[in-house]
Amino acid sequence: MSAASLALRYPSIRLLREAARARLPKPVFDFADGGAEDEVTLARNEAAFRRWSFLPRPLEGAATRDQSLRLFGHSLSLPVLIGPTGLAGLFWPRGEIAAAQAAAAASTVYCLSHGSVCSIEDLAAQHRGPRWMQVFIYRDRAFTRELTQRARDAGYEALILTIDNQLLGKRERDLANGFTIPPRFSARQSLAMAAKWRWGWSMRRELRRLTFGNYVRPGSHESLAGRMGTLLDPAMHWNDVAQLRADWSGPLLLKGVLHPAEARRAVELGVDGLIVSNHGGRQLDGAASALDALPAIVAAVEDRVPVLIDGGIRRGSDVVKAIALGARAVLIARPQLWGLAVAGEAGVAHVLALYRSEIDRVMGLLGASSLDALRRLDLLVPHPAQVAAEG
Repeated sequence: MSAASLALRYPSIRLLREAARARLPKPVFDFADGGAEDEVTLARNEAAFRRWSFLPRPLEGAATRDQSLRLFGHSLSLPVLIGPTGLAGLFWPRGEIAAAQAAAAASTVYCLSHGSVCSIEDLAAQHRGPRWMQVFIYRDRAFTRELTQRARDAGYEALILTIDNQLLGKRERDLANGFTIPPRFSARQSLAMAAKWRWGWSMRRELRRLTFGNYVRPGSHESLAGRMGTLLDPAMHWNDVAQLRADWSGPLLLKGVLHPAEARRAVELGVDGLIVSNHGGRQLDGAASALDALPAIVAAVEDRVPVLIDGGIRRGSDVVKAIALGARAVLIARPQLWGLAVAGEAGVAHVLALYRSEIDRVMGLLGASSLDALRRLDLLVPHPAQVAAEG
């Protein structure tokens, strides 16, 4: 599908989501779309952006707008990065590689998930843009070091340590659908998927070998994917962060930070950046929204390291609000999966183009010619009706 056709048919992320729902089997769509338990935090992530209103200053003059930035040595053309999302290869053949190519074409960062279908090495062999790698603290600390070393050897520029996945969240849509990781579809599910024949036909060669590519050891058929839940360590501690800092010489970001005390401690240990995140509402239901947590974390780090954010970012206006509240850039997850499901690399490119266009329009209407000009709190006020409703 051409860029012009995608722009005409899907002028918003919301419409791409609906198109992805129509194309994907329910268990696959729900895997991406769902959250933990009652999905309270999932809903909060989006609702938090609606609690802030713009105060435009159109006479500031913004005939041209520049949304480029420098981040850890990368020159990026927009403040939207593609965050780590597991099993992107379930949504489109070679999904991670397709999404990474779209990110490279848009001059932004692609972050590979630990749970990608392709391996660390496979992506590096085919992707020439800036790329970061996600890791966890595993019970077997040697495995954490192994993934770190593989990322270094493959030329990944930064490492993202995700800290809010030490126990798997209770994702009830997946339980109701019988969805497993890696996916194993029952005869009943396979029959139901026949209605989604376009997806099934495109994935016909992929499904039989679908697994977590980084958990299959090179040179063998051994896979750790089937026991993923047993690999994570709820006993992880700051000592593990310090050890990872010692093992990795490049930029190290901590993802899953919501508490300002943790932000301060991370900076003291030499962490280079923070990602304010609640795992897209997929882990601890009832956790604060990422946007609500952002200002206190920005204040806690006092500009010593860049602060990024993910969760609930569905419009360019959401990106602008996050930056006005102190974020250096944002990461997107579900939206790029929806674009990927609809049109592969072209779909992800369209998602990034939507954000770029909407950010530009909002900046122009606000009177902000650069991202630095957005970092003025007088551009935002809490919405009075929302504040009153929340008491």
